[in-house]
Amino acid sequence: MTYASFTLAEWLAVLQHELLLFAAIFFVIGAADELAVDIGWLWLRLTGRGKAQRCGTGNGADQALSGMAAVFIPAWQEAAVIGTTISHALSVWPQSKLRIYVGCYRNDVATIAAVIEAAGGDQRLRLVIHDVAGPSTKADCLNRLYAALSEDERRSGNNSHMVLLHDAEDMVDPAGLALLDRAIQQAELAQLPVLPMPQPRSRWIGSHYCEEFAEAHGKAMVLRDAMGTGLPSAGVGCAISRGALFLLAAERGENAPFAADCLTEDYELGLSIAEMGGRTRFVRARHADGQLVATRACFPHELRAAVRQKTRWVLGIAFQGWDRMGWNGSLAERWMRLRDRRGPFTALVLAAAYALLVLAGFASLLSLLGLGAPFEISPLLRALLVINFASFLWRAAFRFAFTAHEYGAMEGLRSILRIPVTNVIAIMAGRRALVSYLASLAGKMPAWDKTAHDAHPASPNPREALT
Repeated sequence: MTYASFTLAEWLAVLQHELLLFAAIFFVIGAADELAVDIGWLWLRLTGRGKAQRCGTGNGADQALSGMAAVFIPAWQEAAVIGTTISHALSVWPQSKLRIYVGCYRNDVATIAAVIEAAGGDQRLRLVIHDVAGPSTKADCLNRLYAALSEDERRSGNNSHMVLLHDAEDMVDPAGLALLDRAIQQAELAQLPVLPMPQPRSRWIGSHYCEEFAEAHGKAMVLRDAMGTGLPSAGVGCAISRGALFLLAAERGENAPFAADCLTEDYELGLSIAEMGGRTRFVRARHADGQLVATRACFPHELRAAVRQKTRWVLGIAFQGWDRMGWNGSLAERWMRLRDRRGPFTALVLAAAYALLVLAGFASLLSLLGLGAPFEISPLLRALLVINFASFLWRAAFRFAFTAHEYGAMEGLRSILRIPVTNVIAIMAGRRALVSYLASLAGKMPAWDKTAHDAHPASPNPREALT
């Protein structure tokens, strides 16, 4: 029998078999990768190396800094949230050696006004207005802030000993500044966890970030820290030593340590410091009441905004990261970079799996109508499916455990129910990132495709403000 003589039902059977084999094999490979991380993390927990340190009874506000600390906050069209971020940070971080640099653009009058109002005359805040019209890129805005810091240091003769990165929508932790101040004395980069806020009015989109960060910053980053591989900066709650930034600026030229042509300059920053021989640390600690010391934020609550944000991550980390940083380092380092850059392929495998579901439903309908025979599963495929199902249960258990530990059992249960939503967002972001990357190869460089923010975790009832 030749392919030309196949009936529709026979063609469907062949397509189902190939899609199922493709998806099943690569799901098993992905499961093995995740299992290796799980085993490594469990070993750290059993040996006591994976536990979070405990803060004292105070919140860290009374701890003096060992040197000047500069906080960089790039802002473009952030009038709705930047004021709350600034006022909160200035109130919970009262240290006199703190300086907050907020970068705005000359054509964003609303954000400039919000910054001035929130400062309330506090001399620790420095408003820096970019000399170009916005938006450029986040890294370009950060480089403008770095230039302002360098000029202030030259005039005063007093250099900062670390620079913190934060976004306009962040709620900083009272203990975060003191923890990073201590950590940076023994490292060139230190990163605090990020804790997204659950959003009752966006249970399926905005809240799906909760489980992703809970597991990534509760397990994967802990393992990377223990293995000594480079830590990718999250771009918020991150401290870099002044010396490391100086070396990066000297290496890249024009007094610009941040890669202005990269959409995920924060990710590249951490790995670049590690490649230079700098030490990177992931600082995980809890308050006396058990609350995680972390940077809190409200993530996008609409599908389009979530897809846009994750498109930027996939494009910057997977495509640009591969082009710009390659596969340097030890075997463990290359393993971690492979995990970072698997987003596009994961999207492809997920798309194949969901296409298979649709195809199987159509084939079953034809079988019920007597137009084809039921699809026969070979012993090999049956074994792969059993392994994949067991892996799914294992992954769901881990997802529930990490999410429930930070947000409670109900949010842990929702994290499992949100798995299909998370997968669909990943598929859409992967496709959009590939299109953008191909466009960049043709000379069209992506701009700052930033997320619009309309809620802040430090505001009264921030989650209820979402519509």
